[in-house]
Amino acid sequence: MRIAFLMAPEGVEQVEFTEPWKAVKDAGGSPELVSTKPGKVQAFHHLDKGDTFPVDRTVDEVSPDAYDGLVLPGGVANPDALRMDEKAVAFIQGFFEAGKPVAAICHAPWTLIEADVVRGRRLTSWPSLRTDVRNAGGEWVDEEVVVSDDGSGALITSRKPDDLPAFCAALTEQFRKAGAGAGTA
Repeated sequence: MRIAFLMAPEGVEQVEFTEPWKAVKDAGGSPELVSTKPGKVQAFHHLDKGDTFPVDRTVDEVSPDAYDGLVLPGGVANPDALRMDEKAVAFIQGFFEAGKPVAAICHAPWTLIEADVVRGRRLTSWPSLRTDVRNAGGEWVDEEVVVSDDGSGALITSRKPDDLPAFCAALTEQFRKAGAGAGTA
């Protein structure tokens, strides 16, 4: 399992990155931090600066073809910055076009909305995105974790850091299934 973690250079909620990263590693996967710029990503604990993490590759250097799945951590500033970057949005769209699983937590569905991939899907997010999801044609629900698979790849979503145990379990299961189907697990 080779899994991309897409993040802006700053603004990611640290625990929404580190916990899924650890889950992918613990499941035998190879996570890679992909960002819009080289260098490091500045994570946050809500509004306070957290740790920095080295970028493995930029969106200019990668293709969804090289990965079995994608994780979109939240934070408010992170997905807001990503949805303004055309290459990041195209990278996300590529996973859906290829039918590969995508996991998004908290505010990360903002980037999914920008990529126009929520229409007809059931998902969850931080509650303030409820109207955005509905306006984009998605069905928003208030649940710990939602796995929506309409045949074009699974979409795994959760609301907040408290949901991370369920989110991590669901995303590793879906990534395993996708990897096994592709013969890469």
